Amino acid sequence: MATPGYSVRLLRWVQAALWLPLGVVLIAGPACGSSDEEVGAQVFDQCGEGPPDASCFAQRRDPDSNQILLARSIGDALLERTDPVDVSWDWGESVQMLGMVHLYDVTGDVRYRDYVGTWLEHHISEGFQITTSDTCAPAAIAALLRREGSNSEYMEVLDDALYYFDQKALTTPEGGLSHFGELSALGVSLWADSLFMFGNVMTRWGELTGEAEMLDRYAEQFTIFTDLLQSESGFYKHAVYTFFEQDEDVYWARANAWIVAAAYDHMRVRWARGETLDDMASATARLSEAIMASQDAETGLWWTVVNRPGESYLETSASALFAFALARGWRYGLVGDEAIPVIAAAIDGVIAQVVLSDDGRPVVTGVSGPTNVGTLDYYASVPLVDDISYGVGAVLLALTEVSGLPLDVSENGAP
Repeated sequence: MATPGYSVRLLRWVQAALWLPLGVVLIAGPACGSSDEEVGAQVFDQCGEGPPDASCFAQRRDPDSNQILLARSIGDALLERTDPVDVSWDWGESVQMLGMVHLYDVTGDVRYRDYVGTWLEHHISEGFQITTSDTCAPAAIAALLRREGSNSEYMEVLDDALYYFDQKALTTPEGGLSHFGELSALGVSLWADSLFMFGNVMTRWGELTGEAEMLDRYAEQFTIFTDLLQSESGFYKHAVYTFFEQDEDVYWARANAWIVAAAYDHMRVRWARGETLDDMASATARLSEAIMASQDAETGLWWTVVNRPGESYLETSASALFAFALARGWRYGLVGDEAIPVIAAAIDGVIAQVVLSDDGRPVVTGVSGPTNVGTLDYYASVPLVDDISYGVGAVLLALTEVSGLPLDVSENGAP
């Protein structure tokens, strides 16, 4: 049973457990409020003339920061309590593994990479199925591990994902990939979640191979989804062509978090190729403005129905993904300096949601359970759960991405 705690108390406990220094070391760098994505235009996440490599990725984050200190404690707790062969092949688990890969990228600690590799190799050995957007999501992890030249079997996972895109997944009349993939009994519908689940696969495939086809395919899907889901407010509704009842002007936070996180990561890859995506950048900017304007001023978190403050509950996973997305956008000049105080408040709010259990391990709390498309009352009734896979993964992504940013802000909000 988790008990409430304070971030300073938790960080000092983690410091003692890991024998690491307490205190945030901020990496100085240029403010990047411009939208120039050309390679050679200096942005924060860059160390030389070209796009950042693996070494630069780690250098532009801070392995000694409080954020990574806490992320390591969460990752270590996961290693201790969960055998990777017992972890399912599904979307939530893929988010958790994505967070572990990013933790490895920053710290260089091979335990995190090997944990993910054992999970992936187990499912390759035992067999897995890609039949929906949700079960497609783990293929992104194969691309991330394959970049190091390890295990050629990882390419088999990506080949299966390509076959799913080309031959199995049903599509809407506009060509959007159905959330339920090949499962016709559930209808052909578009869910915002899918832009993260299959989107990460397409983006990571393109980044791994250097081929434009899969990147262009994602950009096409993003446009289709945006045309059908984005509202005048900038927020995206959860789904279209669905049999689930939905309320007008009700926007689920995690759906919007999936989209903004996937979009800024995709634009990062395009930036490294010297390419821009004006339509995606414009849609994501509108969404980011709506996100920043709806942050809860007291906690730094967001409501699970993001545009209805006080009518539901504050939620951890969406808040962590918003922090991750805005931080990634700022690193590449896609979000202006106005995002820095929002990110700073968000990460403080997320850290406050990580508490100590009775046996002294960190627990990620305040995460809404698995959620279907629904009404305001439905979203508000989804129970909160602790330490669920995608919540842990979202927090790891936020902590790693925010580390090293200049989060000190002046009274006028400027870094």
